[in-house]
Amino acid sequence: MIRTAERHATWWRAPLVASSLAVPFLLLEYRWFASEGESGAFSGLLYWSFGLLAFSWLLPHRRALRTPRRLAAGLGLVLSLLPLLWLMVAVSVAPSTS
Repeated sequence: MIRTAERHATWWRAPLVASSLAVPFLLLEYRWFASEGESGAFSGLLYWSFGLLAFSWLLPHRRALRTPRRLAAGLGLVLSLLPLLWLMVAVSVAPSTS
């Protein structure tokens, strides 16, 4: 007897939440870094986060792949926020000029 994989009805929630939060930051960061002529040191983070978000959408819609889908979406979100978090830390640590 061949058993088919159970389809996950709400497979789209984790990628949608992560994408709706991450895509505006990705576009902002890409525009910000591309204005300098290159993506700079964060180009790998930008491409990896976009790739992980796309991977979370492209995984098959099975219940068994719920955890990898959530991990890919969450890691894509975290990687999209890292350049701005690094910038906030760098600005707060830098000595003031006044």
